[in-house]
Amino acid sequence: MGRMSLCQRSYKVLLPRAITAVVLAICFVLAATQVSSFIFAHMMTGTMMLVSWEWSTLAGLRATWQRLFFVGGIFVILVIMYPFLGILAGSEDLINERVVFVLCLGSLFWFLSFFVLLGYPWNLALWNDPIKISLSGFVVIVSAWCGVVQLKYLGDNGEFLLMVVVLVAVADIGAYFFGRSFGEAKLAKELSPNKTWAGVWGGVGSTMAVCFPLIWIFNEAIIKISYLQSVVLFILALIIVFFSIVGDLMESMFKRNQNIKDSGTMLPGHGGILDRVDGLVAAVPIFTLVVLEIF
Repeated sequence: MGRMSLCQRSYKVLLPRAITAVVLAICFVLAATQVSSFIFAHMMTGTMMLVSWEWSTLAGLRATWQRLFFVGGIFVILVIMYPFLGILAGSEDLINERVVFVLCLGSLFWFLSFFVLLGYPWNLALWNDPIKISLSGFVVIVSAWCGVVQLKYLGDNGEFLLMVVVLVAVADIGAYFFGRSFGEAKLAKELSPNKTWAGVWGGVGSTMAVCFPLIWIFNEAIIKISYLQSVVLFILALIIVFFSIVGDLMESMFKRNQNIKDSGTMLPGHGGILDRVDGLVAAVPIFTLVVLEIF
């Protein structure tokens, strides 16, 4: 009886998670492959408004007016980014130098975040301030938005977008299952007790296993790529795993700082949107930078 009850509880938990994941995947694939780059930019702007609302929770902004002010500030910046980056109706390409500048800021932030994570919790005084976390949110959200929009403009059929999403998703899934099955040694106990080194290596191995056929499919069905480009993409997949872990742990650090389990409640069974894309927003800037250079 107890075992049946446990199975029923697990089913009730997993079912909404599975349904939400499938619906999100279908919506993203349709958006990435079927709409124009200009419309896609609008859709990502709307999505980032929701992410901004959740980030305001991580920043410790309590009053509604403070949260609305933060979301409004992000919206104003993204609107300014349209002409700044060349996101205009009928535009086929963005202004490369400006895109690179924004992506470099985002990549630098995530690189430095690695050292912030290493110093947790002794460095709380360095970053534990609503204004500092809010400013971090500006960099994170704007650079991730810039990255996904640029990837859509690079491949109107969404091939680059789907590639980075698949790689991050596979790393996340591999880490989850290997961590649960073989995890003993903790990766960052102070930040996220459930993260293990087995999960890290499971994510790396899973990503590598998927990367080979993904590059082959890319070469055969989408764009012919050289041997050097293939090698760079393979190395980039490893880098993506690293940044996705940093993004995951960084959000865990902010949530632990606010004593909350999830960034929000928008996704049934999953928590907030940011809980699902924390690894992706960290990986997108560096992925887009490298892709811009090699394609």
